Amino acid sequence: MSTTSSTGWSRVLSIPAAGGATISATEYAAPGTPADDTPTVVLAHGWTLSRKSWEPVIRALQAERNVRVVAYDQRGHGRSTWGSVKAQPIRELGNDLATVIAAVAPEGPLVLGGHSMGGMTIMAYAGQHPSAYADRVRGTVLVATSAAMDGRKPVPGEKFFMGIASKAPVAFPGLPLPKAMHRRMIFGENPPRDGVREATRQITRTKMATTGRYFHSLAAHDELASLEAVGARPTRVIVGTKDSLTPVRWSRTLNERIPGSELTVLPGKGHMLTYEATDVVVDALVEAIDRT
Repeated sequence: MSTTSSTGWSRVLSIPAAGGATISATEYAAPGTPADDTPTVVLAHGWTLSRKSWEPVIRALQAERNVRVVAYDQRGHGRSTWGSVKAQPIRELGNDLATVIAAVAPEGPLVLGGHSMGGMTIMAYAGQHPSAYADRVRGTVLVATSAAMDGRKPVPGEKFFMGIASKAPVAFPGLPLPKAMHRRMIFGENPPRDGVREATRQITRTKMATTGRYFHSLAAHDELASLEAVGARPTRVIVGTKDSLTPVRWSRTLNERIPGSELTVLPGKGHMLTYEATDVVVDALVEAIDRT
């Protein structure tokens, strides 16, 4: 399926993945004809969200640069299926990203952007495919993410509840939590209303099993050993001071452990920086695109 807009056309792709899963992606064509050395931008989203969480960034990015962008739904999220897999370690999401890249951009330079669990996905990809990462990636933007969940204080009862959720039937709907709750949990000061509404819609549409299964994957996530491989290419780390899910201290660890990386800390911003600080994320991607 393809659509056309004032900035170009887009089409939905179905990509076969390990375990019989199908990864659903959207290709946003460049508004014009890109130069031969223009990278393809590939974007990975966070836990309980979907590729739609990147749409504000994609619109603003393509208004500034003539670039092709691909955003995809992580396994079990959005329109992507689970296949026969019962649980997906974050490590394996790196292989899903490799599958997406092989399908949508088998050659040529890349710029990678990852928000939250999407940033973890990129770290896992770099750790498992270091040669491809070093050879092809022009730059990486890691948004509100972490290499490990060390020092996190669990919410009372969450492990019990998420254990139940992880065993729910795959088709069982998510929980319709109120928008005000999402605003408090994942946004910072004075968030955009449209962003709060759209993020809430994505979260409430995420199946209960997906929420529960990935909760346990995130708890076990540890890609600290992959950060040297990430540092093979220029990396920007972005975080908000009001981010309670992936706090500033975890981004500082990324900055310290990824050779040559740059850290941007945004006062008053929360976890949903694709909505709260779209311009900052776009500027980081533009810098990576323009890098030679």
